Amino acid sequence: MKYRVIFSPEAEEQLAELFHYIAEAASPSIAERYINAIITYCEGLDTFPLRGAKRDDIRPGLRVTNYKGRTVIAFDVDTQQVSIIGVFYGGQDYETALQDDLDEEA
Repeated sequence: MKYRVIFSPEAEEQLAELFHYIAEAASPSIAERYINAIITYCEGLDTFPLRGAKRDDIRPGLRVTNYKGRTVIAFDVDTQQVSIIGVFYGGQDYETALQDDLDEEA
């Protein structure tokens, strides 16, 4: 079974911010390659979505995985869909950010 992979608006915004950061620090072409590689990696969750570590201690159903050791991808999985919740780069405090998001939803 293939799962549908979707990106939350927050994850899309984080990818855009990461693109701008890398484009400024390196070049737009390097930024584009890196962002496309992250998106491809996330889309690969369609066939094996239960990889990564479960982080129910942060929020119920949360899983996290890493891309190239510098980017944390936070997502959850239901019966048919993988939802990319956030993309955190370079040691950003994803735990606090995701807990804060959950607190705001309550």
